[in-house]
Formats: sequence, structure tokens, C-alpha cells
Amino acid sequence: MNKIFLTLVLMIFFMAGCAPPGNVQKITVGIDDNYAPMGFRDEHGEIVGFDIDLAKEAAERMNVEFVFKPIDWNNKEAEITSGRVDMIWNGCDITDERKRYMIFSKPYMDNRQIILVRKGDNQEFYSEVDLADKVVGTQAGSNSEDYINENQALKESFKSFKTYPNYKAAFEDLEKGFVDVLIVDEIAGRYEMSKQPVKFESREVTIGPSTELGIGFKKDNVELRDKVQKVFDDMIKDGTARKISEQWFQADLIKLRK
Repeated sequence: MNKIFLTLVLMIFFMAGCAPPGNVQKITVGIDDNYAPMGFRDEHGEIVGFDIDLAKEAAERMNVEFVFKPIDWNNKEAEITSGRVDMIWNGCDITDERKRYMIFSKPYMDNRQIILVRKGDNQEFYSEVDLADKVVGTQAGSNSEDYINENQALKESFKSFKTYPNYKAAFEDLEKGFVDVLIVDEIAGRYEMSKQPVKFESREVTIGPSTELGIGFKKDNVELRDKVQKVFDDMIKDGTARKISEQWFQADLIKLRK
């Protein structure tokens, strides 16, 4: 009788599209845990952020568990292609270079690269040409680094070019005067300025092309990409994504799609 009862319980779970208790599917999400406000550690060491909240909502709707794994952003290609992470959801720019080894969701936010300087700095910047003879920094593995490396004439005009494992380390060096300017994602830069308004300010110069943010997946994992996309589309339609954006940015920055 016990075997018959257990069989019936399992049939009910599978017919309902659920996994048995204690057997929830786990999906590993690669993140940079120093990339505020998209994904970072709060004062208690907990991983929080805008993308984290979006991902948690998606996981709940999919009836799975997302396990957030901090990675070296410069090694994201190895992490995703090896299968050590199933997806990357952390302010990831959609670029042709990244399309070599990832497939992406539909874009959900716009992004651009801006210049950040120390508060009160009298340096003027009107275009990327004005970066000549400056010590310039950015995050390793970022869209900014890719753009600089693809434009050797621009790179060679710098006094020097420094890259950092994360933006947190880059902001610290800017504050200490070890770099003259940082090229940063606008989202990360403006969030940092809002938290430390007496330390940093921006210059309204766009470095390189504007980009879009998407969720990245291993190249052959179309099934997972499509499942996540479906629930994310629902989150946009029912206003959940907008509410999460307003909690973090006091504005709806979710990219509207037809």
C-alpha cells in the first residue's frame, strides 16, 4: 500500500508540473557581486540588487531555485562555456564578441559608457579625444575595455590604461587619485554617485556605442533561454518588472518591446 500511495503522490506532482518536495531544480546564475546596483553584497554580506530581484521573481514563477555564483567577470566566457554557470544575469551588455559564446534574451535595458571623475575636478571632457594623456581606468572584461582594445589609436593616446577586477576597486583608485578618469557603465556610475555624491561626478560624454543589456546563456541552452524569456515577458506585461525598477532607480528603465 505504501508503494501505491507514493506512486500516486508522485503522479500528482508531475501532473501539476511540479517537482517532488526537496527536489527543486537548481540553476546556477553567474554574477559580479561588486556591481552595484545590479548585483552586489549589502552590509550583511547578502547578495542583493536590481538584477537579483528580477532573477528571484523569475525563478519563483518557474518553480526553480536560482543559485547566485560570484565569478571573475573577466572569465565569464570560461564560466559559461564550461557549464560552471548556466546563465549570466548581471548587467551584461549584448555585444557581437559575446555572441560568439553566449545566446541572449531579448534586451531589457539600455546602457552606455560614461566618464567619472573626482568631485570638484576641473578637467573638461567633450569627447573621447580629451582622454589623451590621462590615466584611464575601467573594469576588466567590460564593454569599455573591449572598446578601448579595439581602438588602438585611442588607447595609445592615454598616459596609461588600467583595468580592475570590479568597479568597487576602480572607484577606490579614482578616489585615491591613482587614475584621472574612469570609464564606467552609466547605471553603475550614477548609482555610485548617488551613494557618494561628495566623492564623484560625471562628464556627459558617451564613450563608444550605446548598448543593450540582456541575460546570457550557454550557446546550446535554447530551452532555458526560452523558459526564462517567457516568464520575464510576463513580468513586464503585468508590471512586476516596472515595480522592481522603480524600487531601485525611482524610474521605469525596463526597455519596452512590441
